[in-house]
Amino acid sequence: MNYKEPETISAENHILIKGAKVHNLKNISLNIPRNKFVVITGLSGSGKSSLAFDTLYAEGQRRYVESLSAYARQFLGRMSKPEVEYIKGIAPAIAIEQKVNTRNPRSTVGTSTEIYEYVKLLFARIGRTFSPVSNVVVKRDTVTDVCDFILKMQPETRVSIMCRLLIKHNRSVATQLTILMQQGFSRVKHNGTVIRIDELLKSDPDPEVTYHLLVDRVTVNPADEDLFQRIADSVQTAFYEGDGECICEFESDGKVESKVFSNRFEADGITFEEPSVNLFSFNNPYGACKTCEGFGSIIGIDEDLVIPNKSLSVYEDAIACWKGEKLSEWKDVLVKNAYKFNFPVHKPWYDLSEEQKNIVWTGNQYFEGLNAFFKFVEEQTYKIQYRVLQSRYRGKTICPECRGTRLRGDANYVKINGRSISEIVLLPVSDSLNFFRNLELNDFEKTISKRLITEISNRLGFLSDVGLGYLTLNRLSSSLSGGESQRINLATSLGSSLVGSMYILDEPSIGLHPRDTQRLITVLLKLRDLGNTVIVVEHDEEIMRTSDHLIDIGPLAGQNGGEIVFQGNFNQLINTENSLTADYLTGKTEIPLPAIRRKWRDYIELSGVRENNLKGIDVKFPLNILVAVTGVSGSGKTSLVKRVLYPSLKKMYGGYGEKTGLLDRINGDYIKISEVELVDQNPIGRSSRSNPATYIKAYDDIRALYADQPLSKTRSYKPGYFSFNIEGGRCEECEGEGVVEIGMQFMADIRLTCDSCKGKRFKDEVLEVNYQGKTISDILDLTIDEAIQFFRENAKGNNFESKIATKLQPLADTGLGYLRMGQSSDTLSGGEAQRIKLASFLVKGINEKPTLFIFDEPTTGLHFHDINKLMAAFNALIAKRHSIIVIEHNPDVIKCADWVIDLGPEGGDTGGHLVFEGTPEDLVKCESSYTGKYLRTKLSDSIASKKPAN
Repeated sequence: MNYKEPETISAENHILIKGAKVHNLKNISLNIPRNKFVVITGLSGSGKSSLAFDTLYAEGQRRYVESLSAYARQFLGRMSKPEVEYIKGIAPAIAIEQKVNTRNPRSTVGTSTEIYEYVKLLFARIGRTFSPVSNVVVKRDTVTDVCDFILKMQPETRVSIMCRLLIKHNRSVATQLTILMQQGFSRVKHNGTVIRIDELLKSDPDPEVTYHLLVDRVTVNPADEDLFQRIADSVQTAFYEGDGECICEFESDGKVESKVFSNRFEADGITFEEPSVNLFSFNNPYGACKTCEGFGSIIGIDEDLVIPNKSLSVYEDAIACWKGEKLSEWKDVLVKNAYKFNFPVHKPWYDLSEEQKNIVWTGNQYFEGLNAFFKFVEEQTYKIQYRVLQSRYRGKTICPECRGTRLRGDANYVKINGRSISEIVLLPVSDSLNFFRNLELNDFEKTISKRLITEISNRLGFLSDVGLGYLTLNRLSSSLSGGESQRINLATSLGSSLVGSMYILDEPSIGLHPRDTQRLITVLLKLRDLGNTVIVVEHDEEIMRTSDHLIDIGPLAGQNGGEIVFQGNFNQLINTENSLTADYLTGKTEIPLPAIRRKWRDYIELSGVRENNLKGIDVKFPLNILVAVTGVSGSGKTSLVKRVLYPSLKKMYGGYGEKTGLLDRINGDYIKISEVELVDQNPIGRSSRSNPATYIKAYDDIRALYADQPLSKTRSYKPGYFSFNIEGGRCEECEGEGVVEIGMQFMADIRLTCDSCKGKRFKDEVLEVNYQGKTISDILDLTIDEAIQFFRENAKGNNFESKIATKLQPLADTGLGYLRMGQSSDTLSGGEAQRIKLASFLVKGINEKPTLFIFDEPTTGLHFHDINKLMAAFNALIAKRHSIIVIEHNPDVIKCADWVIDLGPEGGDTGGHLVFEGTPEDLVKCESSYTGKYLRTKLSDSIASKKPAN
């Protein structure tokens, strides 16, 4: 185990761990070098996270709390010490996990990285406001501006300083003039003629006539040292009396000219808001769009729900809301009168012109359109059936007022180097970085913006370095994958430049194409070189090769893991016996190629896909086989599959979803499938109460089994009494959670074991009921593998036990046998959550209608050895007439796919093209494909050991 006693190794240079027994760790002892790049690897469930997060991070956090004053600690409760004999030399710990941390619809990449805060401040400091009418710069004239204008005139030029005569407080003209005369003013001007006020008062001045108050008359004389001060005083007076307006009248080339100055922030008759930080904040009522309140979208009628199948004609019921005996009357009027205005009712919706589509919405004198229909529905919503009808066709649509920018309209009048803040946040991070690095500013602007631009450029640079240059700053945080979210947190940590800390990361390479991995490694090494210990739980071969120190935990998962198989450098690892990691790295063991590539006949075709950076591509997705969608990070995979294909099909099959991305049409054999399921990395439940057993419905049978025990019958315990979600048998102190959470203002919230139930979730009387010597709490503490074995051993025919074991088996088949039955959903990684969803489909999928499954990076968190199990699960689904599309970077999955769709060639604006579609064997011949280049080695190694059939 390469462990030496502390006498021989200093805690200054190493983290010394002795006797770690957290979860499945088997009393392990090891030394981890400090200020090095350390990789912990091993099978899924072998104990990597138990060592990294539940031992090292938990102890680092506990010691931080212990370092606080007794006064501060009284509010925090006592954090339990990890089950370990001792840990020496540990540094303050920072954990960056692969979880999407927020579901807040206001949180964006820009706000979560704090880049947007700096950009707002920059626009408030040096942004220039441009009038939308004349495109001139809007500026407030100052007294100095007027003085400079006058003093630059030719010597001896006579200048009149005036302002418009304003009648205030509903006074008469005579009253106003009398007051002005009392204040010391003596003249006004009308049509070029100077008139004394006392003379004007004798003739009863006409209220309809415009007069100008003459404040001063000066002659330009550069030699007069007091002239500047006199002009300044007069201009100040003119601005005050003229309500912010001053007029200078002078003679030039024999002509009398005048120039109007305003100290109001206005141009072209429009008064603008001066740039301020709040003007650019969509989280502040002052800057947010009033219509959508800063969300960028509103709930409105979604055209894709109204017309889900655009290959149908109006006559064939393309308009979903005009079906049925009563509602079809709206369609009948259109069909009956269509010939009167040459409307083609038999032409598919796709083939209608924009004008014809608009007529269906707006209507004309012959029929009432969809707008009138939904207005009618709105008026009838006091009836329940119309409320249900309306909700069926409502979805999120882009706000018509701000067009998705989230800000009030005049915020976009402010620009820096020709770009508004809304335009900048729509740029990919890599383009934003170029923009800020190449700003053209004058000396004054450079001085006041230098530190802001440095902060913005550094943070954008870190995002680009971790392979996220394709994201935009306005991208919703909730739409990020687990890997993207983690790398954003990593970039934010780099921005804070902490030293002497211990960073613990959970698979930072998730979602990265092999081409981009080297850039991530550079960032991790930069973090190490700052003086930090970087500990990474990882399966990526390239990251393992670059590490300073490797720890392999195993040999297997669950109870068969938890031991140190190897500790040392990469070259030592590949010469190690009894390590599955070493076997796969050396090619001794490998994921085999399929014996044959499945043939396909049916397909779904998307034409003219233009969402985000996709360049109007046409793509065919074959059915009843395994299809891999590949490409470098930011090439358009998510846009194609999750933003266009999935919502299009979901709405065609009667479901709801986000707004469908831009495309021309969808064709092909979509009638051959009945449902579409997106299996992503989002948590399996909305709360921490959800767990693997509840998600696949096995816990329902377990509760029924315990309610069937003699003691339960005696006490009249129903199945609900064994639920930790409702009152009854659960512990009310922690409400069935087993832990209580303490909110922290200045660090991550702390979860402490409940003192009342000691983490068992239930009341003592419920725990008196047992089955074969185990309480309901004991069952929840079993691993999936242990539970299957326990219930199989006690199964008697087709009873509760056999049902439970059957439902749990797919979890083991997808490599999740190491999870505990009651493990909280918020402790699961994105990959584990995704495979639990896959298992739930395997449970119910035997007799399901043909379904298209879409998986987003299903190998997340999987060791090489576990990918075999995943491929077996995929093959089981395909054998049941289902279809699978995976978005994937892992070469071991791509080589096993029947068909590959490769996007690229690069990310962001230089991506979005269809680089290749075909078999993996043909992909490796494509010179323009980065995926083909990295797949070549994998495929040739596999072919060398086993040549697949054609």
